[in-house]
Amino acid sequence: MLSASVEVRVRYGETDKMGIVYHPNYLTWFEIARIELLDSIGCPYSSLEAKNFFLPVLSCRVEFRRPAHFDDHLRVFVKIDQSSTLRIKADYEVFRENDLLAVGETTHAFVSGEGKVVRPPQDFLECVRESTQQTGQGLDAN
Repeated sequence: MLSASVEVRVRYGETDKMGIVYHPNYLTWFEIARIELLDSIGCPYSSLEAKNFFLPVLSCRVEFRRPAHFDDHLRVFVKIDQSSTLRIKADYEVFRENDLLAVGETTHAFVSGEGKVVRPPQDFLECVRESTQQTGQGLDAN
């Protein structure tokens, strides 16, 4: 399993007229956590793009449990534990201290610059293997 977390401080512009975080911002925070996860395994998204590989969102889901407000300090957790890299499913949890505010998931596929679904690059698979050797869990190219 791959995992990472990031801290997010809710900005005023991320809230609606009711003072509650506007729902699309959770997807932005999910992206921030995914980028951190890729950085943490030594495979930054920018290096994938430089090699003409992209990970578009195929589907997304968010379940809101409690509202977040301006100036809240949140922690966004992401984990990827699916056994295939052809489609990568990332799971998320958003906390304010011990309060679970939201859970969600996104599904991605590797595509080329031409928009064709492709297998992940070998260096990505190597980064995943190295990062998951200790747990015995990882992603396969199947």
